[in-house]
Amino acid sequence: GKFSKSRGVGVFGDMAKDTGIPADIWRFYLLYLRPEGQDSAFSWSDLMLKNNSELLNNLGNFINRAGMFVCKFFGGTVPNMVLTPDDKRLLAHVTLELRQYHQLLEKVRWVA
Repeated sequence: GKFSKSRGVGVFGDMAKDTGIPADIWRFYLLYLRPEGQDSAFSWSDLMLKNNSELLNNLGNFINRAGMFVCKFFGGTVPNMVLTPDDKRLLAHVTLELRQYHQLLEKVRWVA
């Protein structure tokens, strides 16, 4: 049924913790399902389906493709890179953005 905090219907923080499902999987699913102006419907089977099809399959496919690319074009070894000043600036910018993103995720972890 529809979640209701006052009626105790739903999956709440303490219940989610007790499932043993890692917090990052909950985060992925809740962000994937997030409402865009209307209510969202939660189901355990949908959580499992999205985790397996969207997260694991897509991540696994990405890792497999990257590995196949390295094997096909680089003999299974990632070659050493020589970074230009522009490369270093880009990496510094990406690192800063990732740190800020991680800090925001940590804040969500403690609020949720």
